[in-house]
Amino acid sequence: MNILGLNYYFHDSAACIIKDGILIAAIEEERLNRDKHTRSFPMRAIDRCLKLAGLNYNDIDHIAVSIKPTHNLGKKIIHGLTHLKTIKSFINHELVHGYNNQKSFWNWFGYHWDSRKVGPKVHFIEHHLTHAVGSFFVSPYEEAALLGVDGSGEWATTWLGYGKGNHITCLGESYFPHSLGSFYEAVTQFCGFRTNYDEGKTMGLAPMGDPSVFLEDVEKIVHVDSNGQLSFDLSYFNYQHMSWKRCSNKFFKIFGEPRKNGEPFQKHHMDVAAAFQRVLENKVLEICAILHKKTKADFLVISGGVSLNSVMNGRIVRESAFKDVYVMPAAGDNGTAIGAAYYLYNGTLKQPRNFVHLNPYVGTSYSNAEIEKVLKGAKLSYETHDNICDVAAKFLEEGKIIGWFQGAMEIGPRALGGRSILANPAFPDMKDKINAEVKFREAYRPFAPSAIVEAKNEFFDLEVEAPFMLKVCNVLKDKQSVIPAVTHVDGSARLQTVSKDSHPRYYELIKKLGERTGVPVVLNTSFNIQGEPIVESPQDAIRCFFSTGLDYLVMGDFLIGKG
Repeated sequence: MNILGLNYYFHDSAACIIKDGILIAAIEEERLNRDKHTRSFPMRAIDRCLKLAGLNYNDIDHIAVSIKPTHNLGKKIIHGLTHLKTIKSFINHELVHGYNNQKSFWNWFGYHWDSRKVGPKVHFIEHHLTHAVGSFFVSPYEEAALLGVDGSGEWATTWLGYGKGNHITCLGESYFPHSLGSFYEAVTQFCGFRTNYDEGKTMGLAPMGDPSVFLEDVEKIVHVDSNGQLSFDLSYFNYQHMSWKRCSNKFFKIFGEPRKNGEPFQKHHMDVAAAFQRVLENKVLEICAILHKKTKADFLVISGGVSLNSVMNGRIVRESAFKDVYVMPAAGDNGTAIGAAYYLYNGTLKQPRNFVHLNPYVGTSYSNAEIEKVLKGAKLSYETHDNICDVAAKFLEEGKIIGWFQGAMEIGPRALGGRSILANPAFPDMKDKINAEVKFREAYRPFAPSAIVEAKNEFFDLEVEAPFMLKVCNVLKDKQSVIPAVTHVDGSARLQTVSKDSHPRYYELIKKLGERTGVPVVLNTSFNIQGEPIVESPQDAIRCFFSTGLDYLVMGDFLIGKG
């Protein structure tokens, strides 16, 4: 059975293919059309996934789509009628946008199949089921509490449930405009960042501020009831009116003037970011306590855009009653393509669970022959090395910054050693150097460490593994001066643990660096030019290499310099 999973309704369009329950390929459209967080229909991603799977369009049995546009339609209409002053914005946001997206889908469908009767069966699946339930079906747990948290999906904003085997129980939902995702979008805009895209910048800014300054004010905005349902004081916001301006005048009266993009940060911007981050963590921890009480489950599966807040996830690991948390590598809307496919396979079609999504490297890969053809075509000088990890480790030891292009591309927003920029975290000035000369981004923003799994306890206080870089922990105090370039101002780090089985070459590189320096940890950030998606092809990697302050490019067995 071949299932094509799709996300195209919101942002981060993506496609995947599963064969008889096994994930064969998953790719975000942005990696191919080079439009970051693209909302375009994922035509390129579909074609690429089919190619990787060795299938054609007629081999597709089912199509699973991560949206059911008619779901909660009544709630949407009631909201629109109670906000008549902004009904035009509502119609454009909810109806026109939805119509155009569905038109794109059916136009694409009609191009490949003569009719709906002869083509594969199409299943439109509720958004939060593709998040929470789809994530559970690919988790390592037979039984778990389930939590989906984002801005909104068919009007739902938070979904609580319980999963055991193939059986799912919904324990409650919260609905727009009572949304933790929209709540965090508001402070992101207040800090001068783009909503729906730059929430990670807000998370990184928060440790620069003092949460206690505005904590009581922010705590008043959000309430969690005894069933885990959310309610907000909406007088602080405008997002409920479908306005691009997320914050109301009351918000500014309490928290001060917002920052304009490009302006320097004032102390109150950092303090407000810190307070909103802390309240987000606190409220999700409240929900987790309720979920644990209701389910008695040992483990939690969390999904949705808010689950990309790795600081929050770290606190759940440390402070909740759950033993561990599973967050899919593509936990945002990109991952709903995978979630839709597995909800259909395991939930609707009742097929046995036979796959655990612990390998994020499910995108395109390029052989040495393919890479060399590109290098020759570009008339670049290069060296070939059988011991490329030794060579790369030597350059890292010397303080060089490397573009690392190896194996299959990762799925999700984090570079995990397939398409990464790497450096030695022992150099105190390395963070500032990469921010200024390579990434061209805000100086405060931290970089993540990748450590071989055997070294985790030597450097970090995380008791569980974090293969997808989605659980923030603390760097041990005596190691903060050893790896200063990946230690944030509050002593934290967004750790990736690397096992030999998950990515042998990346593991080998980090191990080789450890043999040279005594520190089997590498600074890891995404291989991209600011404002662009992570590189997908050798051509993308070459362009990024020569457009930034990278010292060397390592692709397959090839070394490219700038000399």
